[in-house]
Amino acid sequence: MGLKNDLFLKALKGETVERPPVWMMRQAGRYLPEFMAIKEKYDFFTRCQTPELASEITVQPIRRYGMDAAILFSDILVIPQAMNIHVEMKPNFGPYLPNPIRNQKDLDSVIVPDVHDTLGYVMEAIKATKEKLNDEVPLIGFAGSPWTILCYCVQGQGSKTFDKAKELCFTQPVVAHELLQKITDTTIAYLKAKVAAGVNAVQVFDSWGGMLSPTDYQEFSWQYIQQIIDALKDEAPVIVFGKGCWFALGDMAKSGASALGVDWTCSARNARYLSGRKITLQGNFDPSRLLSPPSEIKKMVHQMINEFGKDSYVVNLGHGILPNVPVENAKAFIDAVKEYKQN
Repeated sequence: MGLKNDLFLKALKGETVERPPVWMMRQAGRYLPEFMAIKEKYDFFTRCQTPELASEITVQPIRRYGMDAAILFSDILVIPQAMNIHVEMKPNFGPYLPNPIRNQKDLDSVIVPDVHDTLGYVMEAIKATKEKLNDEVPLIGFAGSPWTILCYCVQGQGSKTFDKAKELCFTQPVVAHELLQKITDTTIAYLKAKVAAGVNAVQVFDSWGGMLSPTDYQEFSWQYIQQIIDALKDEAPVIVFGKGCWFALGDMAKSGASALGVDWTCSARNARYLSGRKITLQGNFDPSRLLSPPSEIKKMVHQMINEFGKDSYVVNLGHGILPNVPVENAKAFIDAVKEYKQN
């Protein structure tokens, strides 16, 4: 049984389309009243680890807006959890890892798990979601990049600078690379299991890649993302989104990834130029711009599509949608793409 709407997969292959597909990073989330109703009843990791809840949250935005792809509700930090690193999600604080990895001794307790054993609930959520979606649209699975996961594992929480994470890389590179490799091996197994369970594409989020200089990015982030692409690209399309990583678009474009995410600080013209104009790009509307009036959002979206071009392009935000975006503004964003006609 084929998908009723395969526009997203066509765009990833660079095929000619009537209009570009659209979805939003973090679309299954806090800006939706129906999500908040579930959030009031269940804590964060309960929502992630309960297939019925995760699948329900995943399909909520599809029911409301009809995006061209769903993205499984989960979190990048389920990986360290599976690797024997304790992770909490504190209300009004964010992720908290009470026992950060700061030396070889800390690292010795970190495992590369059997993902079917430790993360089986994610595969169950995929199956439940596929049933609910009923082949309407493709489903995206995701993981954090090894560098981005390392940032949390070493820092112990979110940060503006991730100074402790960088310090580990620059003072104990052997420990850093061993941790990165363990995360990479776990992530590859995890994403392969997700594809086997039914996701149609995967996205790697390198949310903190832009924290590194171009040289350090190659050493501590990109080489590990490349391993993930190499392992997955023959099984499913891989999208790589590196926030603040415009400087790596040239290397990313030669990597075997199907598409590259771009944030709002890089213009469509620069993104096409830097990526060699041959690869599908995804992005890059500033999430805060969804606070503009709906009529303005529609104009800006049409302008954005004209700048990227309708083919080899997936309309998205330049990072995750913000919790304070009005639902009608999110609707204006999605509708603008569906109404798009090439001039």
